[in-house]
Amino acid sequence: MYRLFVLLILAAACSNNASNNWKPLDLLPYGIPLTINAPEPDSAKVKKSDMGSLIQDITIRNGEDYYIQIYAVQAETSDITKIKASLLADVKANRYYSRIVSEEESGFIYETAIDENNLNYGFRWIKLQGDMEYVFQTGLVGTFTLEQVKSMYEAVK
Repeated sequence: MYRLFVLLILAAACSNNASNNWKPLDLLPYGIPLTINAPEPDSAKVKKSDMGSLIQDITIRNGEDYYIQIYAVQAETSDITKIKASLLADVKANRYYSRIVSEEESGFIYETAIDENNLNYGFRWIKLQGDMEYVFQTGLVGTFTLEQVKSMYEAVK
């Protein structure tokens, strides 16, 4: 009986994760043939801008907890290890870089710290599709908790 109670509590806790309730958001209307998850996709604010003819920049916002930026560029290599190494080097060059929280083949979550009371988290996720490279990251403006970043990271995978 005790084990059943513990299992029910764990199942309820897992289902309370906000990202579990997120729904697919199709990015094809914005020029990117991918789908990510978002809270209330119909009310998400999606903006597209082209940085010349080389880079597409898509931002998706929904409240204070969800702000994802996607850069789409012509892939220069199909070696995801090289791409990730370059992104890691960029993040580690930030003077407030603190540590890598988690890392996978195609992405990572990192921490920045102005001091021990001012922590912020971000992520990078790489997707290669055809001859295009898509880099997903937290939006450039805002402060995010580790929980918020983990949810956004899972939403783009």
